[in-house]
Amino acid sequence: MKIVTAGVLLIGDELLSGRTQDTNLATIAKFLAPLGVGVGEARILPDDATLISQTVRDFSERFDYVFTTGGIGPTHDDITADSIAAAFNLSISEREDALEALRERYGEDDLNTARRRMARIPDGASLIANPVSQAPGFQTHNVFTLAGVPQIMRGMLADIGHRIEGGAKTHQISVIAEGIGEGDAAAGLAEIEAEYDGVAIGSYPFFNNELRGVSFVARGRDLAQLKRVETDLNALVATLTHG
Repeated sequence: MKIVTAGVLLIGDELLSGRTQDTNLATIAKFLAPLGVGVGEARILPDDATLISQTVRDFSERFDYVFTTGGIGPTHDDITADSIAAAFNLSISEREDALEALRERYGEDDLNTARRRMARIPDGASLIANPVSQAPGFQTHNVFTLAGVPQIMRGMLADIGHRIEGGAKTHQISVIAEGIGEGDAAAGLAEIEAEYDGVAIGSYPFFNNELRGVSFVARGRDLAQLKRVETDLNALVATLTHG
């Protein structure tokens, strides 16, 4: 089975300061899962051109696809487009097709110098349509550069699915055990996970005012194998809850 992975780079000082809470990572991961692409790593980066360029280049080499969010607006600290260009040693300039998209929103009279910054695209990149605010994202090699505003970013994803060549999809099953804690099941979970190559098992306690139980979630690409894992988890739960 072909394994296809993506890296996600969330760009912006506001994310690191806590002023803005990221939701884009979850949206991207959920978008990619049905396409057979798993997120292998995600990072939050400051508005630092050198660091962005270095990390984009590294992720581009390590992952099949890379998604960046943030830093392509009209202000001085929107430096992602220039950083992407630098990562691949490309020139960057205003693109007429990008300007045309901006004219649809602002008209010629309101398309000022700041807004024209959003039409600066690395040479050779293909535009990603923005149905929300028209200012386009772009694809450079295997890197998709998207807006940071969640609503706009979600809109841009509609122009990306057809560009993705996915691989084996990840499936998951869950088993709930009430009245026990994670520590009660730790040894048994480790034994089950060791028995099945390619399966990852997590345990997630849930509470009201006190511990109510644990949800066990197994993920893997072989659905038949996951069914066997589910049987083993149910057997473990029965042993732990009924003796």
